[in-house]
Amino acid sequence: MQKFGLIGFPLTHSFSKKYYDAKMEREQIAGIDYQLYPIPDIGAFPTLLADEPLLMGVNVTIPYKVAVMDYLDQLAPEASAIGAVNCIRIERPDKGETFLTGYNTDVYGFTESLKPLLRPEHRLALVLGNGGAAKAVTYALSQLGIGYSVVSRSATASQYSYDQLDAGTMANHLLIINTTPLGTYPAVSGCPDIPYEHIGNTHLLYDLVYNPEETEFLRRGKVRGAAIKNGLEMLELQAERNWEIWNTGL
Repeated sequence: MQKFGLIGFPLTHSFSKKYYDAKMEREQIAGIDYQLYPIPDIGAFPTLLADEPLLMGVNVTIPYKVAVMDYLDQLAPEASAIGAVNCIRIERPDKGETFLTGYNTDVYGFTESLKPLLRPEHRLALVLGNGGAAKAVTYALSQLGIGYSVVSRSATASQYSYDQLDAGTMANHLLIINTTPLGTYPAVSGCPDIPYEHIGNTHLLYDLVYNPEETEFLRRGKVRGAAIKNGLEMLELQAERNWEIWNTGL
């Protein structure tokens, strides 16, 4: 038996468990168990590792994507560059010892789901939000050679505020990515405060939110003729990448 799981707090619902349970049933994978491990403090992580000797990998969610790095032995390059981890491979070379490697597979999921939609005119992006998800997105954009500007509530020397967005800015940035939770179920009427009237049929709107399938952000872009994409495939791709890391180490 091998175990995998998700750490975070609270874990009231989990895409990961539903996805992996369905995967194991669909592919008839035996001898593997995926569980939720809600830990109220990241300091409990070593105890979890000691209490679960069959645990070979975990996903990491809010609020521990940064704090968990203090407990790892090494970081994959993208996790080090972003400063956040959402996947850990657990190796147990000797009884009672562990070797932990942290990865950020959000980068892979976002990149691979975005690439088929890109057109030559998508050279500049607006990244809405400046949290941890935005860091993974901006890293991925850099790897793809796409320039970007971050948009948040307050303007700084390196980012726009929402009220600074005008027709010219929107025309120059034809890729717009929402990394905020605005519009997530059940608060489905929420959306980033951008000038949607300046969106047209050359824009591509990408929302990391996947529930609902079409957020208000995406709906407003769609009625203006923009191409749209939600975050479900990103989650599915990063989940498969996690599985590959845990089971092959690649």
